[in-house]
Amino acid sequence: MLYYLFEFLERTYQLPGASLFGYLSFRSAVAILSSLLLTAVYGKRIIKLLQRNQMGETIRDLGLAGQEEKAGTPTMGGLMIILGTLIPVLLLTKLDNIYIILLVVTTLWMGLIGFVDDYLKIKKKDKEGLKGRFKLVGQIGLGLIVGAVLYFHPEVTIRKQIDGSGIFSFEQKSTQTTIPLLKNNELEYSDLIFWAGDHASDYAWLIFIPAVIFIITAVSNGANLTDGIDGLAAGTASIAVLTLGLFAWVSGNIIFADYLNVMYIPEVSEVVVFVAAFVGALVGFLWYNTYPAQVFMGDTGSLTIGGIIAVLALVVRKELLIPILCGVFLIENLSVILQVSYFKYTRKKLGVGKRIFKMAPLHHHYQKLGYHESKIVSRFWIVAIMLAIVSLVTLKIR
Repeated sequence: MLYYLFEFLERTYQLPGASLFGYLSFRSAVAILSSLLLTAVYGKRIIKLLQRNQMGETIRDLGLAGQEEKAGTPTMGGLMIILGTLIPVLLLTKLDNIYIILLVVTTLWMGLIGFVDDYLKIKKKDKEGLKGRFKLVGQIGLGLIVGAVLYFHPEVTIRKQIDGSGIFSFEQKSTQTTIPLLKNNELEYSDLIFWAGDHASDYAWLIFIPAVIFIITAVSNGANLTDGIDGLAAGTASIAVLTLGLFAWVSGNIIFADYLNVMYIPEVSEVVVFVAAFVGALVGFLWYNTYPAQVFMGDTGSLTIGGIIAVLALVVRKELLIPILCGVFLIENLSVILQVSYFKYTRKKLGVGKRIFKMAPLHHHYQKLGYHESKIVSRFWIVAIMLAIVSLVTLKIR
């Protein structure tokens, strides 16, 4: 809104300083500062509101050190992240940008699913919360919307260099994505249905939309599982989101896209303002969520974080980097899958279920080994930073 207001003032009255809002860097800086301040300053009021409404977390006894101290800690802190992101985004971005619209819809959609889940668990005393099948339906629904928009919307286009000449071809509809570490690193989804012959491109949505659904579901569930100890999910998510923001900046800038020989995605640079607001909100949330946490994000926050990261990766055509960039989420997911699968297999074969880890997800395994929460979180953050660096290196190493 402010973007359009200052654009009008600059165009009509030549108001000094109004042109600053035309610069992506200025709006991004204002976004990250305002979201950080909003979350940090008003976060305490939201925590008190949650406490008054008795939105305290019920902690199951899992035999973990310090667990009993967390009982009653307010949850649904994801509301702080959502509000801290959306307010600067609505004020500072071009709201007619299709990528911004998709990200706002994702934030509200996943936030609502998480909110209902947390509400049922806490207020209705339903330990399971929202049934898994209903969560899955919600995630699939969002995947259908995002996939259909990215495939069919006329403003979702790319431009590529012509034979490395530095000259970009005209804007075109495409379902191309980037394969990390390969020289000719573009994958066209329609190539996966080569058997359709000359009409393969007409049916690429049969592969693309299910892929989008899978990615959104997997990443949101991975973020959900990672949210188990103070500061872990918000910290690792901040690193991944900041990295995706750099990819958006590069892909949306024709000069850097030319230098790095990557596909140029018109209008995607606006996503940088959203990323700045989101990172600011996550860091502001960490002010209250680092050990010992004053508030938990709950599914309201974790599902939203995962959904946003997935859509960001899809928008900048870096979804195949997710296993590297979101390696912490992936390992947390795999640890649960392996634990459950191995337990069921050994119980069927031996009559007694055995475990690979002392406890899953993986961060609880280290807690069982006697590591303090702060040490686990710090080391997971370090791993996330290393994975982010590897992801950025793929821009040049092929």
